[in-house]
Amino acid sequence: MSVLLTAIILGIVEGLTEFIPVSSTGHLILASELLGYDAADWATFNVVIQLGAILAVIVLYWRTFWAVLAGMFRSEPTSWHFIRNVLLGFLPSAVLGVLFIDNIEALLENAEVVCITLVLGGIAILLIERYVKPADIEPGVAAMPARTALRIGIFQCLSMIPGVSRSGATIMGALTLGVERRTAAEFSFFLAVPTMLGATTVVLARNMDEITSSNVDWGLIGVGFAVSFVVAVVVIKAFIGIVSRYGFAPFAWYRIVAGLGALAWLSAA
Repeated sequence: MSVLLTAIILGIVEGLTEFIPVSSTGHLILASELLGYDAADWATFNVVIQLGAILAVIVLYWRTFWAVLAGMFRSEPTSWHFIRNVLLGFLPSAVLGVLFIDNIEALLENAEVVCITLVLGGIAILLIERYVKPADIEPGVAAMPARTALRIGIFQCLSMIPGVSRSGATIMGALTLGVERRTAAEFSFFLAVPTMLGATTVVLARNMDEITSSNVDWGLIGVGFAVSFVVAVVVIKAFIGIVSRYGFAPFAWYRIVAGLGALAWLSAA
């Protein structure tokens, strides 16, 4: 397989999976096994193309970000509550990420862990969908109590285990805390911005020698970035509608089928 086709496939995988509860990191790890390429050679690529998905959130929700920024200068409580909740949601993963980055990176080498967590996460989503109580918190990220935002941030830390899914952990955590579906999904989108920017910055800083070398193909990275951005835009637009109509069960069943299928393939290989 050509390196260009690999870059396009990885960009599609990143854009498709970053904001839905199926684990983008887990899928990129499995892609390295299924496509037969050396994941270490594509580590920087996989990190940088996440910024394409981040850009999709900023572009689609630019009015929200602009309104929050303008409201901050006018000292509007709603804008400051929005910022407070996003920062509180980001805080736990920022602390744990810095403290345990070596342990986290070690887990990224284990495709079997991804398969198992995909299945277990799918089962967890089905249980939450069936038994979670109706939302009792007023819709809107700014309306969320500070303690709820912090607790969702703690749930997000589960995504440091490959295959758990950052969006899945935050959305399901929010639902169990009484946040309604749309707000839970949108908070996951907004929380992705500082979380992924922070994670990308740390990884790039640790691999600065590789980045500044002539071995990095920035043209390929640009292709992956662009593909990730375009696909993420489509997915984010569709995701809210799917969740509003069908809930999260379709993603849960996909996780279970994909995890079992990948585990069977790895065992056979």
